[in-house]
Amino acid sequence: MEIKAKKSLGQNFLQDETILQNIANSVYTNTSDLIIEIGPGKGALTKYLKKKGSFLICYELDERLKDLLKKYEDNKTKIIFKDFLKANILEDSKNFNYENIYIIANIPYYITTPIIKHIINLEQLKSMTLLVQEEVARRICALPGSKSYSSLTVYLNYYFQIKYLFKVSKFAFNPVPKVESAVINFERKKEKSKVKSEELFFKLINDSFKMKRKTLKNNLKNYNWNKIKEVLEKNNLNENVRAEELSLEIFIEIANILA
Repeated sequence: MEIKAKKSLGQNFLQDETILQNIANSVYTNTSDLIIEIGPGKGALTKYLKKKGSFLICYELDERLKDLLKKYEDNKTKIIFKDFLKANILEDSKNFNYENIYIIANIPYYITTPIIKHIINLEQLKSMTLLVQEEVARRICALPGSKSYSSLTVYLNYYFQIKYLFKVSKFAFNPVPKVESAVINFERKKEKSKVKSEELFFKLINDSFKMKRKTLKNNLKNYNWNKIKEVLEKNNLNENVRAEELSLEIFIEIANILA
């Protein structure tokens, strides 16, 4: 029976075997690690992840794919039919004796950010390799001063070393999506930069980028501007600077002086 992609689930099945192998091989895992796959679909990537010999948990929302996916189950592989955003990985993996967690997935584009936010504080998470929309990949990997640089860039760089791995043509999928894709890797930083108050730091980032065309000064009217100005001057930046010109380190400096 031919299972057609559901638009409502953001399904586009990746069919290019070379790309599937490259995604699976982009991360080294050993037999005592746990791989999480989000949205395995028909199991195209799953079959390559199985070859790695690690523990494997696949989260799938579409119950039509049960017969196709259940054949991958064994004592090291679990297929779970539930919404990943409601999943408790530690609970679901408690019968596996693993060391590190790796996420390798071709994720539905419309929930890229919620998925990342759902697992960002998982201490055992060592790295993620995600196939995302090309535009999102560029935003996540953007450098200060570029148009794509955003609050999401700063937020993710606080936790991870991020690498753009390779582009994926839309013609590698069925059905063919409207957009191009890319594979990016997130390597958990061994040590995060020292922030006095994460709550203040994250609020500062959000407020700084609130109105992208406005200057930092206009976006941060409710903050102590004299202290912020002190940090800007120290870093040879003037008062009319915009948020996208500030590196992660400068945002941390500002948050710490305000704290």
